[in-house]
Amino acid sequence: MAISVPARSKWSPVQRYLELLQILVERNLKGRYRGSFLGVYWSLLNPLIMTLIYTAIFGTAFKSYFGGSTVNYMLAAFTGLIVINFFTSSTNQALASVVQSGGLMNKIRLPISVFPLSMIVSNIFQFVVGPLPLLALVTFLNTHDPDTAYWAPNNLLHASVNILALFIPLLALSLVCTGVGYLVSALYVFFRDLPYFYELVCFVLWIGSPIFYPVEIVPPQVKQFLLFNPLFPIIESIRQLSLMNEMPDLGLIVHALANGVVLSLIGWGCFRAWQNQFMDLL
Repeated sequence: MAISVPARSKWSPVQRYLELLQILVERNLKGRYRGSFLGVYWSLLNPLIMTLIYTAIFGTAFKSYFGGSTVNYMLAAFTGLIVINFFTSSTNQALASVVQSGGLMNKIRLPISVFPLSMIVSNIFQFVVGPLPLLALVTFLNTHDPDTAYWAPNNLLHASVNILALFIPLLALSLVCTGVGYLVSALYVFFRDLPYFYELVCFVLWIGSPIFYPVEIVPPQVKQFLLFNPLFPIIESIRQLSLMNEMPDLGLIVHALANGVVLSLIGWGCFRAWQNQFMDLL
């Protein structure tokens, strides 16, 4: 797909950047799902299938940690899976984005930072049309007083607050992925064997996140290291909002958001500091 940059006389730098970002996101999505039957909904099918597998294997053993309900365990596993899938998919795609676009950037003068960002935004779009509506529905159904109807004013208010609050840990997730995406895409320009190492990093984050197991079974001496996992407070805050029929835990949400802001600043800072050296290596 050809990329045409808007005329400079008609657009401000910000408008040109956003226009280019939109073009790249559309190109990413069309190229990824051209000829696909389900299209962007593959991003929903994968966690659903994995949820069924985890439930079949671990549901009976771990349901006591989720109110004795296999359904609650299944929903908890689903929320963990959509977070880790979003992280691994978006950051792995961002990792190779600068190097893969080297030929294009040698022909046209383009802002380098738009390429990793376009991968993150593409995955955000997939999440919004795929897992997010289902997550909002789960939150609505779980957030109510069991003695009253779903449409009772108090239930609607509580559900609305929790559904809106979901966007804060999801914003934190987007910031974490953006920061990591910028960092690994910059490092890959210098270290071409980075994907092999990053695959190990993603595995450590997956096994170190309470996705298919409850955090209560983690030994205390190990649990303290979970605080260094940026996905841990995101997963726990989403579960607290969508499954536990409670008002938002501000401490958990702030922890998730703080991690996202810090990682996005670190990733962007490193990318900006190193990008002047990119063209010599592409």
